[in-house]
Amino acid sequence: MKWTKESWRELNILQQPEYEDKAKLKEVENKLASLPPLVFAGEARRLQSRLAQVCEGKAFLLQGGDCAESFANFSANSIRDTFKVMLQMAIVLTFAGGCPVVKVGRVAGQFAKPRSSDTETINGITLPSYRGDIINSPVFSAEARKADPARMLEAYHQSAATLNLLRAFARGGLADLEQVHKWNLGFVKNAGLGTEKFEHLAEQISQALAFMEACGINTKNSPTLRETAFYTSHEALLLPYEEALTRIDSLSGEPYCCSAHMLWIGERTRGLDDAHVHFLSGVKNPIGCKMGPNATADDIIKIANKINPANEAGRFNIIIRMGSQLIGERLPKILEGVKREGLNILWSIDPMHGNTVKASNGYKTREFEAVMSEVKSFFDIHKACGTVAGGVHLEMTGNDVTECTGGISGVSEADLASRYETQCDPRLNAEQALELAFLIADCVKEARK
Repeated sequence: MKWTKESWRELNILQQPEYEDKAKLKEVENKLASLPPLVFAGEARRLQSRLAQVCEGKAFLLQGGDCAESFANFSANSIRDTFKVMLQMAIVLTFAGGCPVVKVGRVAGQFAKPRSSDTETINGITLPSYRGDIINSPVFSAEARKADPARMLEAYHQSAATLNLLRAFARGGLADLEQVHKWNLGFVKNAGLGTEKFEHLAEQISQALAFMEACGINTKNSPTLRETAFYTSHEALLLPYEEALTRIDSLSGEPYCCSAHMLWIGERTRGLDDAHVHFLSGVKNPIGCKMGPNATADDIIKIANKINPANEAGRFNIIIRMGSQLIGERLPKILEGVKREGLNILWSIDPMHGNTVKASNGYKTREFEAVMSEVKSFFDIHKACGTVAGGVHLEMTGNDVTECTGGISGVSEADLASRYETQCDPRLNAEQALELAFLIADCVKEARK
């Protein structure tokens, strides 16, 4: 099939809402198509060039943010706190790995969520499932669960406001390297880690900054030390929204989906001949694809050839999500099979989804130890296979939530009810995310020996 931005409509598609008012849907699509792009093609190209460095082991990808963004909980403080934690994680990983960290947020577009069932039943009442704020409301009522096209416009405007704030943070002083390091020193001191290696790493960074200052290199005279590049990403699930925000780049003449710098395909929608893979094969953004424990090397080879037929470095990211119990058995076979094909693939790990469990009190949660175990296995397997462990993909927040158990924050099952605020899946809180960064730093350092 010849690709156009609307040709996906002729193919099988999963995980889409059923809109009752087709005229209103068309009106919203036309309105979105007339609005300015949220990101620009040149930014997406710069991201791909940086991800190409990740493929070669010369940089590391840190991708993280909310499970699902919320209209109700949207605030400047929440965006700032997540941005701040990602900067804190990045400085630790940069120093430990001796390479740049590419920072990509799950933000400014992460509004749609795939669901295991089209309906939800509570007290004998069955209604459509909540599919994210861009589609319907989490409130359990017939009216709230109707798919409303107007929500796409609200998602667009919230994304625009978020991007405006992120760009201001990245260039306006919040990314100052000395300040970010002071936050980390405070974390190490206040968290009571009791681990010499964390304190040692923080001290080494302090010494490096002092050395640069002595050489006359500081945040006052070096913009690279007080500014950063921060990119956005989300799962491209709701294709009417993605199509409406697809533009032809005036410089290259090629189509880019201008809803985010990077987009990804979910585990549930990666059918080779289905609409999502087809649509994303035609836009020129960097593209990711989640791969669960049942994926094979052949699955990855086929989808890589479809998404990235020119085999461009930095264009295609495979995001492994297998769980700590299965990754050791399944991933080595995949890496060996794909390695023989000579494909340019960025490999990253999502250690969240495969480690989701239900606590005894009914809350969906993830155990920090299982998350870390899968990350460590990911690095060990890549080292054994001679391939590059390129990045991590985390559901996390800068807020002090209690959604994942374990870690130095000491969240227990009994604590889950106190600040369980997620729209869908449990997220690492700020302390857990930072602790994970210190632990991953060891893996990055070992991988680069």
